[in-house]
Amino acid sequence: MSALKNRATNSLLRSEKKSLRRFLTLYVAMVVFGITLLSLYYYESQRQLMLSNKRAELAQYAYIQTKRLKVLHHFFPERREYPRDPRFTSAIYDIEFNRIFSLNHLERVNFDEEIYVEHGYIHFVKGLDTYYLGTRYLVIEIKDDGLWLKQIWKDIIIYGTAAFILFMLFGLYLAKLFLKPMRDSIILLDRFIKDTTHELNTPLSAILANIEMMDTGVMVEKNRRKLERINIAAKTVSTLYKDLTYLTLEQEKENEDEMLSLKEIIRDRVEYFDVLARSKQITFKLSLADTTIKMDRRKFVRVIDNLISNAIKYNKRNGEISIILEKNKLMIADTGIGISKEKIPFMFDRYLRFNSSEGGFGIGLSIVKKILDEYHITIEVISKEGEGTRMVLVW
Repeated sequence: MSALKNRATNSLLRSEKKSLRRFLTLYVAMVVFGITLLSLYYYESQRQLMLSNKRAELAQYAYIQTKRLKVLHHFFPERREYPRDPRFTSAIYDIEFNRIFSLNHLERVNFDEEIYVEHGYIHFVKGLDTYYLGTRYLVIEIKDDGLWLKQIWKDIIIYGTAAFILFMLFGLYLAKLFLKPMRDSIILLDRFIKDTTHELNTPLSAILANIEMMDTGVMVEKNRRKLERINIAAKTVSTLYKDLTYLTLEQEKENEDEMLSLKEIIRDRVEYFDVLARSKQITFKLSLADTTIKMDRRKFVRVIDNLISNAIKYNKRNGEISIILEKNKLMIADTGIGISKEKIPFMFDRYLRFNSSEGGFGIGLSIVKKILDEYHITIEVISKEGEGTRMVLVW
């Protein structure tokens, strides 16, 4: 059970990965959105706190400057120099918001705000009850050192990153929790396949061995046709059995790569499947050039068997299968039912079958794709409903 579980864990199905990707994408987007909102709220609260602290200091400066303006007002015009302070600059405006005098760096004043930050300066606007020198508004300006902003960014980065990591760990836990039913189903299915495969071994081997030993020359035509039908059924089950065996037992074996003569192997497999093809009056059309590839023989045979088996299975009666082998290229085409363009990207998904009438577990093409990916062989599928399918392998 443990080994089976590990195997299933290491070979996540595409649908499971897709579900995990979608969940994590949505979850990450929500986490980032939430952290961003909290960061904005934290920034605004800290900015208001800083302004609140500065308000008391600037109100004190405004009080001092008001006293100075009062003195200047009483001794005007003998004294004409506007009072200055090294700690701040200031400006005075009349009741119509017209500037009377200014030492501030920024000319534009927002009279709707009592205190605000703009372009690196903090402004404090104070309305005066007594109109010294015609002044209605006093604007105190000091340089913003920006330390509060640096501290906010530091806090956001540190606590935001920590929160993101915590939420991601929680998200992974949730994903594992949500996907557990799917994972359990996969493990159960894999276990069922393994047990079924084991039980098929002995009777299937006995059937095939006895068929080979029978002398068809002494049989009457009626019995010969019956035997041929048994042979077809046995080879169909044998192909499925080999896929199941490969899936549950052999795919993790070490590769035994060798230089393969593809022409000979393809001819051998065509001969093997000929009895199945003849049952639907399907003819093979071969054009095989001498070419080789370095690959594990078991895996190449699984690829060819599945492609030829599918070309027979989904072909029409009296159809044709063309197999063209060229240097670094193999094409297998049938004249069968074809498949719609929308379904082609999903045809290599494990356990996925678009035509349930033909039986099977939907594992053959997933094995093909996995083997081809392992050997960096590309496969192109050209198909049209009602006209057939063409598989092109390039390496």
